[in-house]
Amino acid sequence: MKPWKLLLLLTTILILIGVIFQTSFKGQPTVETQISPLGGSNPDPAFMRADRPREFIFPEDHGAHPDYQTEWWYYTGNLISVNGEQFGYQLTFFRRALVAPVNFQPRTSDWATQQIYMAHFALTDTDKRQHQSFERFSRGAAGLAGARAEPFKVWLENWQVAEVSTLAETCPDGFTQPCAYQLQAEQGDIKLQFTLTDTKGPVLQGNAGFSLKGTAPGQASYYYSLTNLNTKGTIQIGDRNYVVSGSSWMDHEFSTSALSIEQVGWDWFSFQLDNGIDLMLFQIRRADGSIDPFSSGTWIDQDGRSTSLTHEDFSITVGDRWISPYSKAIYPSKWSIDIPKYGLSIEVTPLLTDQELNLSYTYWEGAVELRGNKYNEPISGIGYIEMTGYAKSMGGEF
Repeated sequence: MKPWKLLLLLTTILILIGVIFQTSFKGQPTVETQISPLGGSNPDPAFMRADRPREFIFPEDHGAHPDYQTEWWYYTGNLISVNGEQFGYQLTFFRRALVAPVNFQPRTSDWATQQIYMAHFALTDTDKRQHQSFERFSRGAAGLAGARAEPFKVWLENWQVAEVSTLAETCPDGFTQPCAYQLQAEQGDIKLQFTLTDTKGPVLQGNAGFSLKGTAPGQASYYYSLTNLNTKGTIQIGDRNYVVSGSSWMDHEFSTSALSIEQVGWDWFSFQLDNGIDLMLFQIRRADGSIDPFSSGTWIDQDGRSTSLTHEDFSITVGDRWISPYSKAIYPSKWSIDIPKYGLSIEVTPLLTDQELNLSYTYWEGAVELRGNKYNEPISGIGYIEMTGYAKSMGGEF
């Protein structure tokens, strides 16, 4: 789901201001600016807000939506090498607008921009019991970072996902848009190069892509997913090169919104079951320990047809916990999930308990596996889970 990833961006804005807007470039004067207030419940009214369902048009909606203040493209996946080694990965691009388009004053400098980009890259090596994560920032100018719809590309320097084929070449029957993409990211001695092929098309989350998060006007996002991306490629770690295959998941959200002060964080789950069913669930945690009724989910069948789930349709019970040696946050580390209307009962465990990202904001995001039953028939699968607000509340203003 990644609701309100803008809050993660907001925690980094001051860093971004120093890195991006107070840096001198050869032949360019030093540019200084500031943003106030940082997020909270009163976003700039010049930005559009997610306040009602809208029509999604593809491939246009794969690109950026600068009329909204915050946007992200989120890729996660589980992969296995030809020798059986198991990996999880995350590559996320965040866009944060500093000024609404209606208020932006064009300048002649190639460095001038109203957009900030941030990206997170993480790799879990299950066999070596190792998780590494990295972060980058850039301005959306001079070709350093950006997002476009046709042909699709989102990038920050040499981290990118880009369209590599057309409908006529590789897409399944019935597709009305490109479906194959090249993902690449490199940091230090780690390098990923994958081809992602969409098998189901966009899944609109919530009410036809309108995902409510609370009662305040505009406290929502526009949200869709590519829930089953066949993934093939290579992972290079030092002098080792692994040929891998598996499945990835992509979330794309845009909004101008924030958590309420009572909403301290969220737990987001994406699962790909071995029978071809995909599943997204999220629960919003409140300060009093309760689960917010705006928690929800989506059940996606083998053909890509989706059914929305309310918080009453599923239950999530924590079975174990892990204490981070870095942040001292206490995270759930085992879950029992039941969805009675589909006869599903599963146990979910991380591939590695330590998949915490200690970047500008501390959160847990990692690869998981699941086993259980669907109408008493054995079932298994893979997935990814994100947990925020355990090291620090995400609620309200910073």
